[in-house]
Amino acid sequence: MNNDKSKTAEEQNYHKLQQKKELKRPVILNCFKAFFVGGFICLIGQVITTFYIYFFDFTEQTAGNPTVATIIFFTMLLTGFGLYDKLGQFAGAGSAVPVTGFGNAVISTAIEHRTEGFILGVGSNMFKLAGSVIVYGVFSAFIIAIIKTLFMKWMG
Repeated sequence: MNNDKSKTAEEQNYHKLQQKKELKRPVILNCFKAFFVGGFICLIGQVITTFYIYFFDFTEQTAGNPTVATIIFFTMLLTGFGLYDKLGQFAGAGSAVPVTGFGNAVISTAIEHRTEGFILGVGSNMFKLAGSVIVYGVFSAFIIAIIKTLFMKWMG
């Protein structure tokens, strides 16, 4: 850990200049933006779920999968047209609600590597970013399933 005494005068002056020029981030405003945009994305998901329940005779349990697929599809469309990036710039973490963030990560990587061809470009790079999410998501679900199974077995 460097303290000011171990720095040269030039380093101290540079540090002071850097602090003066550094942009102050509106943390509270960013939190509100993330909260409301993330909440709005979740509201859209709830509307889609309700749509599937009322118009396609799904139950609350069975409407989840088509809802997630629909949200991922629309996220990928918005990413393809460059609109989701603008939403991400505005909302920050609010646009990274897990499903939409996953869809954005997959399609943006595919778009980035499309010039390298479908096999070596899109196919081999599409899940580089999202692959770790899948791996740790599956691993976490496995651990939780084991804990639940043991808990149910011991508690009757």
